[in-house]
Amino acid sequence: MSNLDRQAALSVCGGRGFVVGEPVRELLTPRHVQLGESTEVRRLLPNLGRRMVGAWAFVDHYGPDDIADEPGMQVPPHPHMGLQTVSWLHDGEVLHRDSLGSLRTIRPRELGLMTSGRAISHSEESPKPHARFLHGAQLWVALPDAHRNVEPHFQHHTDLPTVTAPGLEATVILGELDGARSPGTAYTPIIGADLALTAGAEARLPLDPDFEYAVLSMSGEAEVDGVPVLPGSMLYLGCGRAELPLRAGSDAGLMLLGGEPFEEEIVMWWNFVGRSHEEIEQARTDWTTGTRFGEVEGYDGGRLPAPALPPVALKPRGRVR
Repeated sequence: MSNLDRQAALSVCGGRGFVVGEPVRELLTPRHVQLGESTEVRRLLPNLGRRMVGAWAFVDHYGPDDIADEPGMQVPPHPHMGLQTVSWLHDGEVLHRDSLGSLRTIRPRELGLMTSGRAISHSEESPKPHARFLHGAQLWVALPDAHRNVEPHFQHHTDLPTVTAPGLEATVILGELDGARSPGTAYTPIIGADLALTAGAEARLPLDPDFEYAVLSMSGEAEVDGVPVLPGSMLYLGCGRAELPLRAGSDAGLMLLGGEPFEEEIVMWWNFVGRSHEEIEQARTDWTTGTRFGEVEGYDGGRLPAPALPPVALKPRGRVR
């Protein structure tokens, strides 16, 4: 999915100075962003003062939206570099096309994982016809320097491992949780899991104390470590936890995001993750001139134009919030 913000800002992210080295309970409120004509998303990362959780660098939550009489998601062809996109649905379908020739329909609880590497372009749209409701999350994972120029590729996994406990089913989207490992390719120590809780459930989820974590609420009423987390909000948890208490007041859906703190500093602008302003500027030029990122075939419409770069170059700063 694209960042469609026409006033896209440069962000310096990463570095261990951003990491809280002990358990905390920091509730993050979203920024509302219009995605196309009929989809509004709640942007949780980057957030004011909290730009990454492990290698997770971008989190949008959308829906549930009634799109029975709407076109639904319509994201024109756009570029990516230096990151992976993770598409995750609770309701609806998303048709993915990319410059490698991939054409896949992603459905609820299926993993759509696109590794941009050095350069890729793709589009995302609700199929015709489509389901009445659309509800999901779109996330980006920053690639470490050693892998950020890998050949681009797309993976679609329909059968993902689960971890179960009374009242809890955890689907492992990326990385490993309690011995269950996702088939999706990961380039850093990371975890992404979908947590389905039944009403009245109380559970304790095992965690890695060396990871930092956050929990995104997708639906329902739930408490995370005693903190009520409403749908569309995210609770940052810091590091140093061996387990995470969960309680559901109703049937609830959560996403656990975490990983080893991302030590490298990155520069993120629009749909690019790089290491310098000059690198971002070159990527924008390549997209504008039609080189490097390839072509997406079959989308009914034109490419997404890149916004203007800010007038002042941004260079990585010290690792402080």
